[in-house]
Amino acid sequence: MPARPHKSISSGAGGSNQGSIWDREYKNPKLVTKNDGPNADTLRFLKYLKKDQKYKVENRNILDLGSGTGRNANYIAEKGNIVIGIEISKTAIEIAKSRAQELGAKVDYRIGDIGAHLDIEDNFIDIALDVTSSNSLNEAGRAIYLKETHRVLKDGGYFFVRALCKDGNKNVRNLLKTSPGKEYDTYVIKEIGLTERVFSKEDFIELYSQYFKILSLTKKTSYTTFNNRIYKRNYWLAYLQE
Repeated sequence: MPARPHKSISSGAGGSNQGSIWDREYKNPKLVTKNDGPNADTLRFLKYLKKDQKYKVENRNILDLGSGTGRNANYIAEKGNIVIGIEISKTAIEIAKSRAQELGAKVDYRIGDIGAHLDIEDNFIDIALDVTSSNSLNEAGRAIYLKETHRVLKDGGYFFVRALCKDGNKNVRNLLKTSPGKEYDTYVIKEIGLTERVFSKEDFIELYSQYFKILSLTKKTSYTTFNNRIYKRNYWLAYLQE
């Protein structure tokens, strides 16, 4: 079994190291959705901000970490916000820009690794989004991602994270046993060569609470089709605040 990393967050030359895998995936999707509308979990988070936090998502600086084909970034930009989208796949960026042009949405799309330094000034971002993007970071990259998100968020800023959940999923337990990655609680999806990190509730809280206040943490179950088979996917939906 891969050794479990120390819980403290240390710096390092990080990153996902899986950029070419994601580029192939966006060219020939097997795992990512082809939907071009905003993600339902993101919409619920925005509703939470408005209803529960009395926080309007208008004229805000938004950071979409792992923006993919622009599903969330384009939608949020249409609502009158300044949006930066960081994405490692050139193919995904091209699709996102094309969709933005069709919608008349203005998004600052940047090819980059969310597990590396962000070219964004301190305390600039009102809301950051990570919709199942950081799950493919290695531990060094995840440490940088957390520090950088913390750095660029304003005091009181919000952070939405959808992360892969380890708890209560037989498929995940099987993958961790039969196709383990090199680092703790990672497995390799052999069909596409992608390494993913899953979190127990305890691990997620311990990691993210080092930098952010956890306002809400809920577990969600959904199903995805991969190689003509249906798989159960559990997620943590985390509403965090700087």
